[in-house]
Amino acid sequence: MKNIFCFLTLLFSLCANAQITERTLPAEWKNLIDGGRFKDRFLPMPDGKSGENVWGTDSVRLRYVDNGIENPELSFWGGNILKGKDNKYHLFVCGWPENSPKGHMTWPKSTVFHTTSDCLSGPYIICDTIGKGHNPEAFILKDGRPVVYVIDGYYIADSLNGPWTYSHFTFDKRNRKIIEGLSNLTFAKRSDGSYLMVCRGGGVWISENGISPYQQVSDRSVYPDVNGEFEDPVIWKDSLQYHLIVNDWLGKAYTPGIAAHKDGYKENWFKYERMKVFQDEYGRPIQANFAVIDTIKWEDHPNDRHSSKNICIPLNKGLRLSVLNEDTITAQTKEIKVLVKAEEGVDFKDFDMKSLRFGSSSDVNYGKGCKAVKRIALGKDLIIVFDGRNNTIRKDEFAPKLLGKTKKGDLLYGYARLPYVNYHPACLSAAYPMTYDKQLELEVKNFGLSTSEETDLTVLVNGVKLAEGQVKVLSPYESVKLSLPCINAAKIDNQTLFTIVYSQHGKEIRKETIQNFD
Repeated sequence: MKNIFCFLTLLFSLCANAQITERTLPAEWKNLIDGGRFKDRFLPMPDGKSGENVWGTDSVRLRYVDNGIENPELSFWGGNILKGKDNKYHLFVCGWPENSPKGHMTWPKSTVFHTTSDCLSGPYIICDTIGKGHNPEAFILKDGRPVVYVIDGYYIADSLNGPWTYSHFTFDKRNRKIIEGLSNLTFAKRSDGSYLMVCRGGGVWISENGISPYQQVSDRSVYPDVNGEFEDPVIWKDSLQYHLIVNDWLGKAYTPGIAAHKDGYKENWFKYERMKVFQDEYGRPIQANFAVIDTIKWEDHPNDRHSSKNICIPLNKGLRLSVLNEDTITAQTKEIKVLVKAEEGVDFKDFDMKSLRFGSSSDVNYGKGCKAVKRIALGKDLIIVFDGRNNTIRKDEFAPKLLGKTKKGDLLYGYARLPYVNYHPACLSAAYPMTYDKQLELEVKNFGLSTSEETDLTVLVNGVKLAEGQVKVLSPYESVKLSLPCINAAKIDNQTLFTIVYSQHGKEIRKETIQNFD
């Protein structure tokens, strides 16, 4: 699962207020160009019905009340959207009576609602009450059954219309330290129908069937090592890579301006949280939906002018790209040929060729990368040839990025498939080792999507080799138990930090550090 995660963006707070801590952003972020941040992809909201005499501060009074879901008698939070076989859109969202004595702080007693709409952006209407729960996230299992996760459990049914049965996930920490608890979970379906889950603290878990057990494979939080109070991760997978965005709950990362109308009016919500995305058939996010509130949560009281709802904002879905070079791209590659697929809404004649850059995200997000030198029509599609000399595409690059603008100034972007990259690699992961009478025992499992090769394994403690052996060929989800003689003496207890190094053909391919939970 090498390079499984692509952290497109980590959105930090931008200003200080009653519920906000100002963060010092990396200095280089000042040089990001348009398209270098995820929030550059937000588009104007579709036209709707403007509010009159509705709840909310002046900053949101003229919002589209038919966008997402809104009801003056209910406060809504969280939720995501699935498309059903009935061609309707199904938003699973939680909420509580607006007149509840504790106001917004009634959220621990939330009810999960099943709502539907004929339009992706709403309005959504409640058609069923599923049960108690907060922060729902819905997904579809390989066998077609829908699951609605809520904190501490989940609901499952044979169809989106229920009836729903409540149950609990099973979690196997594999003798590892759990990364900051198991709440606010987010899920991404893998190509074989299994599911990858990220918990609130950034730990990664995998379930072969999407229900249970979820087995922990991470050895640390997958969030970047930066200052922040993180919660509410959202993960999704497109045809190439995983994308993860995590919220700094003391910040206001999405303000100002992402909820904009076509006429320029902006719905300036106090907080945008619980972002989820709706994906097209290629896995590209085409809409984001948020839980929003017009004031600080503790100031939302019963029967007042404040409340919360769920809103929908369209996204620039990007281009469908692939690299035509069959050989691995190196600094000596003279030309890089990128195929852009034709599709509705893409006008090749409107491409500003001078603005186009191609390469690693770390380059093109800052205006660097390879420049376009010519274009070649290929049927309805387009080949863009980039000057590849002295490009800085790394050996481990798996999804180089195109970034630029149209002649009208609209954002162009996309991630390209590389023909020489294995997008379904094996992934070996060990449970916490145990030692008995100078023997070290551990279980190694393949959590990847393809069969592994024979792999050499080395176990280190404080940089000293403790044991070594070989892992046989393993099919996806197959495991093997190893019993290895300890080469060196080491002080070992139930808190020992082990480093497991995996190598093939004399080359290190992966390393993980494991600490026991108990």
